[in-house]
Amino acid sequence: MGAKRFKEGILEILFPRVCVVCGHSLSPKENVLCVECLSSKFEETVPKGSVTSDGILLPEGIQLQHALWTFDKGGYLQELLHQLKYHRITGVGVDIGRQLAVSMKKNSLMSSFLLEPYQLLPVPLHPKKRRMRGYNQAYYIAKGIAEVAGGEIISKKAVIRIKNTKTQTGFSLEKRRRNIENAFKVVHPDSVNGKNIIIVDDVFTTGSTTFELASVIKASHCEKIAIVTVAQA
Repeated sequence: MGAKRFKEGILEILFPRVCVVCGHSLSPKENVLCVECLSSKFEETVPKGSVTSDGILLPEGIQLQHALWTFDKGGYLQELLHQLKYHRITGVGVDIGRQLAVSMKKNSLMSSFLLEPYQLLPVPLHPKKRRMRGYNQAYYIAKGIAEVAGGEIISKKAVIRIKNTKTQTGFSLEKRRRNIENAFKVVHPDSVNGKNIIIVDDVFTTGSTTFELASVIKASHCEKIAIVTVAQA
């Protein structure tokens, strides 16, 4: 143990643990984001007690939608999500997933949803994109949620993405819908049949991706559906 602690001490000197947002040193209890940044750097999205973010109309079959923070184009949050999505800093996903879970438990409607057994469904990536990126960022957000709020993460083999869609940035609402149409498939219906499902993603823009995924799992006879994301654009 002495040698291990010595090695950890050397690594701490050579590669000090700092917050990926502000650069300040992290305490042993902090992962990659400091408590100060998690609590004060970003703007909360969903008003207390609201079923959804402002201006969002939910399709039939989706009970509620909850986003943690308002997306800040060119700001701290966009950079944070970029680090998670493209630079393999998966600890960011876990940290913000934990913070998202805290926010979910504070929302009266979302907290009621959490009282019943539920499954967490990270929005699936197409296999080609997953191989290129090496991981699914939504999985690590779901992992953080599970650590704080509970819930089992559905196997990545149970619900899959069968259409390698183009990035939707800059697309109109109608083009987004056509792009994502028929993109998902439930391989193991028993994973969603009769169950409450929380769909997890990083950013909610128009809802086209999560709404399409919701329609697919609804066709496999799941019960209640909620959508949670880190950001609302």
